Amino acid sequence: MVLDEPGRPLRAVDDLPDPAPGPGQALVAVHACGVCRTDLHIADGELPAPRRPLVPGHQIVGTVVAAGPGAELDPGARVGIPWLAWTCGACRYCRSGRENLCERARFTGLDVDGGYATRTVADARYCFALPGGYGDLEAAPLLCAGLIGHRALRMTRDAERVGLYGFGAAAHIVCQVARHQGRRVLAFTRAGDERSQAFARELGAEWAGDALGPAPEELDAAIVFAPVGALVPAALRALAPGGTVVCAGIHMSDIPSFPYAELWRERSIRSVANLTRADARELLELAPRVPVRTRVTSYALERANEALADLRAGRLEGAAVLVAGDPARYRDGMTQPRVELLFWDGCPSHPQALVDLRAAMAEAGLDPDTVLVREVDTDQRADRERFVGSPTIRIDGEDVDPPGVDEPVGLTCRVYRLRDGRASPVPDPAVLRDALEAAMTRSTP
Repeated sequence: MVLDEPGRPLRAVDDLPDPAPGPGQALVAVHACGVCRTDLHIADGELPAPRRPLVPGHQIVGTVVAAGPGAELDPGARVGIPWLAWTCGACRYCRSGRENLCERARFTGLDVDGGYATRTVADARYCFALPGGYGDLEAAPLLCAGLIGHRALRMTRDAERVGLYGFGAAAHIVCQVARHQGRRVLAFTRAGDERSQAFARELGAEWAGDALGPAPEELDAAIVFAPVGALVPAALRALAPGGTVVCAGIHMSDIPSFPYAELWRERSIRSVANLTRADARELLELAPRVPVRTRVTSYALERANEALADLRAGRLEGAAVLVAGDPARYRDGMTQPRVELLFWDGCPSHPQALVDLRAAMAEAGLDPDTVLVREVDTDQRADRERFVGSPTIRIDGEDVDPPGVDEPVGLTCRVYRLRDGRASPVPDPAVLRDALEAAMTRSTP
């Protein structure tokens, strides 16, 4: 999908030759590419592209097909490609560990062609191994929404009460990381946006409400994800003395004037610019430990304009992801359910349960690599996780086959009742298939 001119729809092109990797580069077969608000700014001309036609997209998940001379990547490796595409390594910013501010930096989907395609070329030094437990669709939002959000959260230092202004792709990841770190999260959305507010509370926000209304209490820090300048003074008014407002976008409408008294008492405003390779490695190592679960809605590659329109209109919950390559792996327009398997090592049945679960997901057209497998090893964790015995399988937070009233729970081995009346140490595959189909029916518009 190609951008010819700002303000025009992207154009489908199906006769371009595969790009060839040069020295230090890798040719990557694209499986999925996240849709970012920065892509909107580029398409609308708010962030001018230095060349056109241009292939947008900078949250790329794919497989290395070939490597050029000097590229330290093996064919077949699964990689993620983020916004930062190249830095000079010689300017004062690069030499001081701030390559995100490189004077000659190039960016994926802006200076070089990106991932709204079936093939792309990238500097191998800026391709990152992806953690296990994340399918292509789930991993894509980590590569910008996750990375920029994590960098913004780090800029709040040790703030306990964190306000998130705008609850989209980045905020839904940051909320999970902040809660994992023991912080309290408050979510600020458009007035009346009950869907986003409910989503924020589901992910651990203590409160969710109108971004332009009064905050329920003072904040130690606020991160503004929405590109709306009027939110900056609103966030500033909510800050306790010494607090920080972090502006996490690459583009924002003008910030209205505000009285100095609202900034006084050592409050501050700062911005986030791009990312470093260290940011990428840190977030990708942290994500499975939280564990971060991304909420995605998939679109076939040729529906990129529709995905951008849905993002512009605020119709998404979480992130939009374009599916390239073999679209039969995913149902177009579907939000991938969150599937988890919890186990206690005192029971031997969870490997078979995982095999059955992945088979059911593949049969349903879901990516079986997205199953999150977690061990429950203490009574305290069992209580916190509401663990009902090993193995426990959950879809979107709900137990697939809850135990009966008289069944033991906690660190114990489950005994499931199959539909034919037999007892089994693992859930009935037919029950798994039905639960997955029900989840997909709920999540497909």
